[in-house]
Amino acid sequence: MIRDLKPYPEYRDSGVEWLGGIPAHWEVRRQRGCVRVLVSNTDKRVEVDEIPVRLCNYTDVYRNDRITGRLGFLRATATPEEVERFRLRVGDVIITKDSESWTDIGVPALVECEAPDLLCGYHLALLRPRHGVVYGGFLLRAIQSPGVACQYHIGANGVTRYGLSLGAIKDVLIPVPRFLEQIGIARFIDHVDRRIRRYIRSKQKLIALLNEQKQAIVHRAVTRGLDPHVRLRPSGNVWFPELPRHWSLLSLRRVIHTAVDGPHYSPSYLDSGIPFLSARNIKADRWSLEDVKFVSEEDYRQFCKRVVPEPGDVLYTKGGTTGVARVVDLGYRFQVWVHVAVLKVNRRRVTSEFLAATLNTPRCYEQSQLFTRGATNQDLGLARMKDIVLPVPPVSEQEAIVRFLGDMTAGFGRAINAAQREISLLREYRTRLIADVVTGKLDVREAAAHLPEETGEPEPLDDIDTSPGDISDETQATDPDAALEEAEA
Repeated sequence: MIRDLKPYPEYRDSGVEWLGGIPAHWEVRRQRGCVRVLVSNTDKRVEVDEIPVRLCNYTDVYRNDRITGRLGFLRATATPEEVERFRLRVGDVIITKDSESWTDIGVPALVECEAPDLLCGYHLALLRPRHGVVYGGFLLRAIQSPGVACQYHIGANGVTRYGLSLGAIKDVLIPVPRFLEQIGIARFIDHVDRRIRRYIRSKQKLIALLNEQKQAIVHRAVTRGLDPHVRLRPSGNVWFPELPRHWSLLSLRRVIHTAVDGPHYSPSYLDSGIPFLSARNIKADRWSLEDVKFVSEEDYRQFCKRVVPEPGDVLYTKGGTTGVARVVDLGYRFQVWVHVAVLKVNRRRVTSEFLAATLNTPRCYEQSQLFTRGATNQDLGLARMKDIVLPVPPVSEQEAIVRFLGDMTAGFGRAINAAQREISLLREYRTRLIADVVTGKLDVREAAAHLPEETGEPEPLDDIDTSPGDISDETQATDPDAALEEAEA
């Protein structure tokens, strides 16, 4: 179906540089002529003399492109004027209006449910399509396309927090086909989107299964060793009730020399310089450095007075996402923030690789979570983390276990990376397809007319980290059309 799509028979110049040519019967309009824009000022509050309401808040919009009744809306109160002005209607489109990152400005969601007490909350703007001019489902997809999304990013102002003015929202340009054609375009994209989500969901389940199998192998090896007939002894410890007779059960403080975290303040960040790692850059199986920040040489030298991360150290996340360990194998200088502890390993008792593998097992991770304090600003304190207990075999046996795990888990890593790569390619394909269809580069009128009737909302994607790691050279590129045909089967 998608392979057969062709351009429209006739085009004209849109007069807009990023848009280029558009189908001859399409228009380009500013949003002020297509929608009514309402900037919500209804914040979360509870007043006895106000009307109880439910608020669709920033998180609801940012995490979902459809506002449906399954969402757990925030309870609050509002004045009668706010209830009348900001009550949601089916077909409205909500966008994020304020954010700490300009790339999070203008994220859209289509409203698919309504109720007398359901309102648009703070930090959001409500776009109400003008009847017969623009269709809500098409407007959602138009805003998701890079050309329209960039206009929101460019229009955002601010220093530490970015926001869109009413005028900036109204000035955004969008391509506007005929109304019935918009409905067909929205139906077509929704149909393809369902198939893409179905395929991604199957790959996410595969990744979860592979990670479970990999974790089981690691857990068995670092808690029982490699000898299936090894004699065990009771340890008296709730986390590791039995251990091989010749193993020890030690606290983290007994296998490291020091645990030091980074500076307890945010430095001035630069576009380039010395990498400055935080917890989000550290994964158990890889580095995630796409959004790493940088500090100056002067700040680096100052931070080195506290601790110098070196190859062979173990980094252990202690803030935000806590309890993730990784051995330093980076070949360049870097520094860490307060949310990362640098563990200097006592190599007479434990190898760095064995320590990191053990800290990432479920039993040690669960301990780290019990030692983590705080509701919103979570912290695994340096003193508390040292109380984590772990099994410790002789160093020669640790080295054999690490070699075994390297051999056994390599295949899992390649399979996971391949699945992650397929997900990444499908998401890129989805973005490109939406852009090509809503800007008129592809004619979907005939395809939309022959679509089967579908009911229900698109499946939500599992909350699984599918960021691509180091992709193996053996990974083959995915043919998006073939993948969608597989999902449809």
